[in-house]
Amino acid sequence: MYRIRTVDADDDETAEILGDLHRLTFFNGAAMPQFGLGAWWLAYHDDDPVAFAGVVPSTHARNSGYFCRVGVLQRHRGRGLQLRLMRAIEAQGRRLGWNSIVSDTTDNPTSANNFIEAGYRLYEPEAPWAWSHTLYWRKRLR
Repeated sequence: MYRIRTVDADDDETAEILGDLHRLTFFNGAAMPQFGLGAWWLAYHDDDPVAFAGVVPSTHARNSGYFCRVGVLQRHRGRGLQLRLMRAIEAQGRRLGWNSIVSDTTDNPTSANNFIEAGYRLYEPEAPWAWSHTLYWRKRLR
């Protein structure tokens, strides 16, 4: 059984768990996020943290959140955790009155398919912020 919980990333123990999960899911392939910014969630299997996700206010889209990171430990992939974390982020965005959630994927078909399954659409931002082959995603919340 999996549980999703909002966590306080300013708590040292929680920040350490988030950092450990980031290292175990991204290795050295992505910069460590600033966990003190935005809102963060952990997914637990029994009492063990096995996945995480975060959202920050977007600097790329007006009145929107930026789904900045998600990671799921290898042995827990394929169980819908990224989709459940995405729904938690969307619910937070609605509570905050955001118009949408935006994000991006680069060379990650699994995450891209999860965005499609969750109802996100490809879009072209006015000022692209990543690589030339990055896909940009947006889901309108209202």
